[in-house]
Amino acid sequence: MKKVLLSGLLALTLGATTVLAGCSNSEEATTNENGVIEITLWHAMGGGPGKGLDAIVQAFNDSHDKIKVNSVYQGSYDDEFNKYKTAEGSDTAPAIMQVYDIGTRFMIDSEATVPVQKFVDADKYDMSDFEPNILNYYKMDGQLYSLPFNSSNPILYFNKTAFQEAGLDPNKPPKTWAEVEEYAQKLTKKGADGKPERYGMSMAIYGWFFEQYMANQGGLYANNGNGRKERATEAVFNKTEGTKFLDWWKKGVDAGYMGNFGRKTADTQAAFSAGKTAMFIDSTAVLRGLVDGAKDKFEVGTAELPKTEGAAGGVIIGGGSMWIMKDQPDAKQKAAWEFIKFVAEPKTQATWHTATGYFPIRTKAYEVQELKDFDAKYPQFQTAVSQLHNTKLTEATSGAVIGVFPEARATVETAIEDVLLGKKTTQQSLDDASKKVTDAIGKYNQLYKK
Repeated sequence: MKKVLLSGLLALTLGATTVLAGCSNSEEATTNENGVIEITLWHAMGGGPGKGLDAIVQAFNDSHDKIKVNSVYQGSYDDEFNKYKTAEGSDTAPAIMQVYDIGTRFMIDSEATVPVQKFVDADKYDMSDFEPNILNYYKMDGQLYSLPFNSSNPILYFNKTAFQEAGLDPNKPPKTWAEVEEYAQKLTKKGADGKPERYGMSMAIYGWFFEQYMANQGGLYANNGNGRKERATEAVFNKTEGTKFLDWWKKGVDAGYMGNFGRKTADTQAAFSAGKTAMFIDSTAVLRGLVDGAKDKFEVGTAELPKTEGAAGGVIIGGGSMWIMKDQPDAKQKAAWEFIKFVAEPKTQATWHTATGYFPIRTKAYEVQELKDFDAKYPQFQTAVSQLHNTKLTEATSGAVIGVFPEARATVETAIEDVLLGKKTTQQSLDDASKKVTDAIGKYNQLYKK
């Protein structure tokens, strides 16, 4: 396939212009005047995670005298992609890019990267203790394309104090949708005007949560095994699993025991911290902040994602990974691999976990004392670890791989809003969204035909 700079690619699909370019491999000088190979890492991690990543970079640089990594925050993932278009092949181009999970299909298709598998094989690098449920997301056709970095999954957070007030056992959180309904109704508090002062349960209108509840029921987001058997050609989230979940969600909102605080996950987090909702769904990555923020007000509990009766359960891993860029000289690619191996070391993973709440990607990290101390202080995180290990790898829980995922996610969020606000029926809204995403996948695939 002829490679071109595909500016406007996603504009042809759902209106975005996030693209990557084809690549070359320059053999220019790779060391500075001190004989040090300098490489650049681009990332999209702000706030606490960004500081945690900078600390890892500093630790690497302090322990390696022939390689220096320069970490550069690029804003959002979309900003990062667009900046790469102008930097590709230049001295300012990154040797490593940290990219979100749903960019995987696009990164593979761009042919702008070197699969991490190449370096794993060349080094005979031992990955026997790496978490298979995390690695699996970034594998296609048996090949590992990038190394997982910031990995998380969604869990149920609940206010144990509110449970006690409502006569519920704080050590027995809801496990099924039916139990969520029962608990949420008891936890909902209304004011004198009859309006809820505290909802029993809330969820942000976030496409990732929809994807999780599809997988939790064994449902696929896209055809061809979620795009893992072969390239996906159709969105199929408008089937029974999608409508059943959205109908359940709308039922709770209409009945007044489920709160709707909009698309921003931070708004639902704030509502929980302020006591305006007793339960909510969110990433494991926010656990430490929630527990610390609530310690003087109430005790935070956690539970695995509730499932519908008879469903196998399970979740999809989320987050992002590290990619090695092809347009860099071999020496810089090898230096990038050295950094990635450092990131994956058990000690580094323990530090990353305690600083951010993201999963360690390998089990040996749990043997590090720093991590043992953290988990003793935050036992709620064990829920996430158990859920990860309890998830059976299937096509559903492996997650979908499509080239227009960011736009597909936004389309699904609009569909959810239309249902919750009563603008469309569940089936009509998901049918319309599925058709829109299918059309976008088709246009994308035309540009990437082999």
